[in-house]
Amino acid sequence: MFYIGCPIWGYKGWVGNFFPSSTPQSNFLQVYSRKLTTVEGNTTFYATPSVETIVHWRNETPPEFRFCPKISRDISHKPHLETAKNETLFFTERMRGLGDRLGPMFLQLPPAFGPGQLGQLEVFLGFWPADLQLAIEVRHPSFYNESYTSTLNTLLAQHKVARVMMDTRPIRIGTAEEKRLLQARERKPDLPIEIAITTDFTFLRYIGHPRMEVNDPFLDRWSEQLSQWLGQGITPYVFCHCPFQEYSPSICYVLYQRVRKLLPLPALPWEVAGDEGGLEQGRLF
Repeated sequence: MFYIGCPIWGYKGWVGNFFPSSTPQSNFLQVYSRKLTTVEGNTTFYATPSVETIVHWRNETPPEFRFCPKISRDISHKPHLETAKNETLFFTERMRGLGDRLGPMFLQLPPAFGPGQLGQLEVFLGFWPADLQLAIEVRHPSFYNESYTSTLNTLLAQHKVARVMMDTRPIRIGTAEEKRLLQARERKPDLPIEIAITTDFTFLRYIGHPRMEVNDPFLDRWSEQLSQWLGQGITPYVFCHCPFQEYSPSICYVLYQRVRKLLPLPALPWEVAGDEGGLEQGRLF
């Protein structure tokens, strides 16, 4: 499988294009999950949902859909990650309520979490439930240096944990004003891309540009890489962001179709008539 989706499922600006006209907010998840195949569960970073909410999410989505919940900031941003065992087990047990809709969870570590805290991460991975998939995003610049990146990747591979890859290059292209606006709206660190396979799935966050011609060369390269991983039996989870969320679904669609040109894949549940892209790609700049 190749899972692809957006960072959110509920965006009012999608009504009338990605969502049918007059779609009520209460139906956003149901409609979204029948067009794309996964979503970043960013809401779980701020608050752990109730049992009833988890059941509702599961019931609103088809069996092939996957949620990838972001681990609570009460865990990821705790001063000592290694002491968060009880909170972690509570959070993971709650997410198990998603049943077969549960994909990899991801832990986004704060920028201050550096190589000196790797011991904390090792303890955390020791009590992480072995039957649940996990991806980890690091933001400390040292983890992108050769010496520390090797140490981190080895640790993740030992625990069969994926390393989150984030590509922010598209929002750093254009005029000074364009770059300022995009980066102000999508606050992502300017870090190198670390291509690392440490388990049998990958977790890519692509931060796209509103102008598709800027995305084109990046999507071409990523489609080649993704098709290669798929051919090796690796399952990709890809999340296409855009500082202007209106454009995120069309970036997903274009990338998926480009991978489909390179190897056989099922059509997305979202069947869109017309040329590559499906949605009309507007212009902001």
